[in-house]
Amino acid sequence: MKSINANTKIAYLIKEHPDALEAIISIDSKFQKLRNPLLRKVLAGRTSIAMASKMAGCKVSDFFLKLKPLGFEIDTNNLPVNEERKELPSFITSLTKNQIIDFDVRDILASGKDPLNPILEKVKSIQTGEALRIINTFEPVPLIKMLEKKGFLTYADVISNDLVETYFYKKSDKAGIDMAPAEKAGHGWEDVMQRFVDKLVTIDVRELEMPQPMLTILSELDKLPAENALYVYHKRIPVFLLPELTDKKFDYRIKEISDGEVHLLIFKN
Repeated sequence: MKSINANTKIAYLIKEHPDALEAIISIDSKFQKLRNPLLRKVLAGRTSIAMASKMAGCKVSDFFLKLKPLGFEIDTNNLPVNEERKELPSFITSLTKNQIIDFDVRDILASGKDPLNPILEKVKSIQTGEALRIINTFEPVPLIKMLEKKGFLTYADVISNDLVETYFYKKSDKAGIDMAPAEKAGHGWEDVMQRFVDKLVTIDVRELEMPQPMLTILSELDKLPAENALYVYHKRIPVFLLPELTDKKFDYRIKEISDGEVHLLIFKN
């Protein structure tokens, strides 16, 4: 078994030993979220032992105590690298208080509602030279990817295990959002259904919490055979997903069944 230290990533531990996941979860209940394979994929690869212990309020030695019986060699000479609070980029440090618009979406999420539409309305109101600061319980990866492609500068400041402040800076008038692709994506639904009638892979993401729907869909597309289509049951049009599909050379059709139910067909061009 290879040597580990405070800077070893959680993903490495889980990959190297089948019992490492349960050992880590036993350290603190905050690590229960690692049971979710999609969140594990997002979090474990970028989180070191030192960062995880900081977020959970435990010690690096607590990890070593649980991992040593699994055969890991412990290197205590390699001190933690201060990763959790990176230096703020210049576009943030140059902002004045009046140029930062705060939007706390934690209460919206706690109520079970989707903060997507309120966030998009806030984004539309941001002027050149201003930044929208989203206060959330997780890093909004889909939103970050989407707005970066639309010309926004972004920075996610992970303050604690359940507090992330993400900045979206509008650097020019060219930065903005366009939802047009979603409006015309219903054309030809029946034709596409006929094309893939016996070659559908079906998933239901309606009960998943953000950002799991998008991550689930992308994960399924990674293993989707070229001759098949992915049929998705969703609660809403996933506007953050659509630019990703275009970038990955996927085509799609959208059918709005009712308020709160949307079906998607995703396939290779």
